[in-house]
Amino acid sequence: MKEDFLHYVWRFKKFPLTGLTTTSGENLQILHTGQYLQRSGPDFFNAQIVIGNQKWAGNIEIHLSSTDWYIHNHQHDPAYDNVVLHVVWNHDAPIFRKDNTEIHTLELHHFISPGLIQNYEALIRPKSWIYCEKQLASIDSFTLQNWLERLFLERLERKSEAILTLLQHQTGDWEAVLFCLLAKNFGLNTNGMSFMEMARCLPFSIIRKEHFEITNLEALFFGSCGLLEGEKQDQYFVELKSAYHYLAEKYRFEKPEITPLQFFRLRPDNFPTIRLAQLAMLYHQKENLFTSIIHSESTNEIYNLFNVSVSSYWQGHYQFDRENQLKKRTLTHSFIDLVIINTIIPFRFAYVKNQGKETIENLMSLLQSIPAESNSILDHFTSFGIKPKNAFESQALLELKNDYCNKGRCLECAIGTTLLKY
Repeated sequence: MKEDFLHYVWRFKKFPLTGLTTTSGENLQILHTGQYLQRSGPDFFNAQIVIGNQKWAGNIEIHLSSTDWYIHNHQHDPAYDNVVLHVVWNHDAPIFRKDNTEIHTLELHHFISPGLIQNYEALIRPKSWIYCEKQLASIDSFTLQNWLERLFLERLERKSEAILTLLQHQTGDWEAVLFCLLAKNFGLNTNGMSFMEMARCLPFSIIRKEHFEITNLEALFFGSCGLLEGEKQDQYFVELKSAYHYLAEKYRFEKPEITPLQFFRLRPDNFPTIRLAQLAMLYHQKENLFTSIIHSESTNEIYNLFNVSVSSYWQGHYQFDRENQLKKRTLTHSFIDLVIINTIIPFRFAYVKNQGKETIENLMSLLQSIPAESNSILDHFTSFGIKPKNAFESQALLELKNDYCNKGRCLECAIGTTLLKY
């Protein structure tokens, strides 16, 4: 038995509301179970109960055993002075307030149906991956789809908080925020944080002024990421290095401290040199990038927007001083899909939320037109009977696994609470 199960039982009144008695034999009536705020202090605030003929208003504390009150030192915490009912699974000792009056106690296990307990024990049986893996396929599509929508919204809300924090750092400049997010996405998992550090430290006002010249943008990006250190025979390297020093002097900024970029085990098309060159070309060619991203209505519009290649030098190189076969190295649809999923959707949600115009229908439609991602988490869900049909569903399932399954939040999950009813 776990305490969160008792929270679930109390919160959703999964016990008879008539015939209740306290451990001292007094009749108990529940008028209002209280607010479940999940913060420090008692578990439920502002409950209303009647014990005997006396009405009480106050807080509810829930424990597995009565003596947990003393184990958790609640007797010394003023936040618990207003507890009017102690709800426990097992009453093993009377509990007293600081004024030596006994706190009324409800021993809950007498009033819970055996079927609910059996369903709970079946739900939390030892797992190989997640608790409900053997029961997932039994969940009806209506419950699942509604829950996936909720998970998707929670994921956007969580990501938007980080974006709005970044907005403060960028003094309210949404274009600068977009640049940071795109840079992180272009760096992928391996170099994403390094690209983000570069974007945060490089004033976006400089990019606005220099975007007409691709060489200057590459110089800014490569130089800030530490790719122009040392000496090379390559003439383009020398040109970029000279341009970077000129720009640094012109705008009076110092090279930021960036986590070193990684090339190891990356496919050449994902080398940081190529991704930085593509990012530079994007900002060189797309002058109204922010406006276009905010107002794009379909994946095709976004594919066209991100239809960029690299400068002529990088069409024949992956690294300085090493020539390769000529290739345009355009952004692929699969890469742009990742940009839509990880940058454009969260960015647009945060933007409209900041403008007081919360809406997710168009964002859901965009993701529903994109294939589901492919990774080990989604492979597991597929093997247990839930195969994502598109990126909207795969994003929601990732949120489910990371924020609910991994944290054992089964009783806060629509799937878990539905299984308890069976």
